[in-house]
Amino acid sequence: MLLAELQAKREVIRTLAEQYGARNIRIFGSVSRDEEKPDSDVDFLVDFQRWPLIEKLFDLLHRRVEVIPVHELNRHISEQVLNEAIDL
Repeated sequence: MLLAELQAKREVIRTLAEQYGARNIRIFGSVSRDEEKPDSDVDFLVDFQRWPLIEKLFDLLHRRVEVIPVHELNRHISEQVLNEAIDL
């Protein structure tokens, strides 16, 4: 069972998640239902705080800001957004 392997590696997984700003890491999907197959992926659900960055940018710019992770871009607009994006 893959869940037992993940639980055995729990501390390493938590440490990795924390290094990238994620917390409250959970498993869902086929692994949590004990229905995984040998080629199943592992679905992680995590809490990720964007608000501290948003608040700091608001304080700096004195205007509302949006922070969108690239992987969360809507597929219908992602090409346009990526084409017009300017590196800072």
